[in-house]
Amino acid sequence: MTTVNTEKLSSARFAEATDAFVEEFTASVNFDRRMARQDIQGSLAHAAMLCKIGILTEQELADIRSGLMQIGGEIERGEFVWSIKQEDVHMNIEARLTDLIGIAGKKLHTGRSRNDQVATDIRLYLRSEIETILAQLHRLQIALLDVAEREADTIMPGFTHLQVAQPVTFGHHLMAWFEMLCRDKERLQDCCKRLNVMPLGAAALAGTSYPIDRFMTAELLGFSRPSNNSLDSVSDRDFAIEFAAAGSLIMMHLSRFSEELVLWASAQFNFIDIPDAFCTGSSIMPQKKNPDVPELVRGKSGRVTGHLVSLLMLMKSQPLAYNKDNQEDKEPLFDTADTLINCLRAFADMLPRIQAKRENMYNAAKRGFATATDLADYLVRKGMPFRDAHEVVGQAVRLGLQTDRDLSELALTELQGFSATITADVFDILKLEGSVAARNHIGGTAPVAVRQAICEARQQIPH
Repeated sequence: MTTVNTEKLSSARFAEATDAFVEEFTASVNFDRRMARQDIQGSLAHAAMLCKIGILTEQELADIRSGLMQIGGEIERGEFVWSIKQEDVHMNIEARLTDLIGIAGKKLHTGRSRNDQVATDIRLYLRSEIETILAQLHRLQIALLDVAEREADTIMPGFTHLQVAQPVTFGHHLMAWFEMLCRDKERLQDCCKRLNVMPLGAAALAGTSYPIDRFMTAELLGFSRPSNNSLDSVSDRDFAIEFAAAGSLIMMHLSRFSEELVLWASAQFNFIDIPDAFCTGSSIMPQKKNPDVPELVRGKSGRVTGHLVSLLMLMKSQPLAYNKDNQEDKEPLFDTADTLINCLRAFADMLPRIQAKRENMYNAAKRGFATATDLADYLVRKGMPFRDAHEVVGQAVRLGLQTDRDLSELALTELQGFSATITADVFDILKLEGSVAARNHIGGTAPVAVRQAICEARQQIPH
């Protein structure tokens, strides 16, 4: 007599037991069981719908609810016994439910497939994770606003090509980071619009012949609507790729923040002090204080971008509808969500405690002729064509380089040697404070403009 694996709920089709290695190789329960809460949530809604259309009795529905609640408790307490023989989270929970309540547990899968079940679970899981990520983004934005307000008057050099360009304020620089996070938040919120569509009811690929009420199930699960096409419903992973793309942009932004923090904390810049709690030392050099948190976040950005590429490659050659390839979508998604949450949390905890070394920032802004553009603008306002003004200022900068002096340190007579239109009022704009204060338009670096931007931002994202 042929021996079959009778422990599997789906074993009747097969004449021989699954190879032990293949069984382990194809199983996903070791990682997809983190979606157990979502799987139970989906099953509860599906069961309620089956009862409404007469597939389940009220008693069977009550038994299923009781059994699923017990299973949820076992999982929460770490008492649930997961089995590779049941392949995945769905079959493990169904097998345990059948053990607990008998035949009613076997009826639960009526009108659905693991294909639409897993597609629903992933959407429920990501919807929950996005809520957590948005909360951490919010924390980081609040931290940025707090520090930006504290440093609205702190003058520092602004850079292009990592060369001193024009003076800005530290508060203005931090508000640039804030704007990046605003776009990140909007992308995640927009991602949720396409994510929040329910595939349950598509079954394996062609829908079901049972008179299911998909609108009822969608409402119970908080989806905006059921999906429109059963083939697309079970094979679509665009929402996962879109989430990974949004996550990659967040991590790219955090990586840019990290790069600047690492530079600013170095002895060569010496602009900021990162709290000891977010740094480590060296095993050999006792003087070292390494900015490990920003460095690690910078490194993890590549990890998340890799997950995006992995998901794109996963889907690029798949025919409709569901294929086993899609089992590989979960680990990149899980790790992307975990990495985002942890990195955002680390930054939200660290940023409020960063201390600006204001004098060092100010002195650095005095180097590199940061007010050269202000002098050119001054000459233009006096009636000189900009290209001529550019040439005049270039000559003044050359004198400053030769004599190791900033433009503000040149004598009026020296400046007038390059243009007779220059008068004593030029020193108002050659000083860093005057340069910064002059840019008081919307989006400008003037302290008054920075504080206005912070005020408007706080109205949009209150504590």
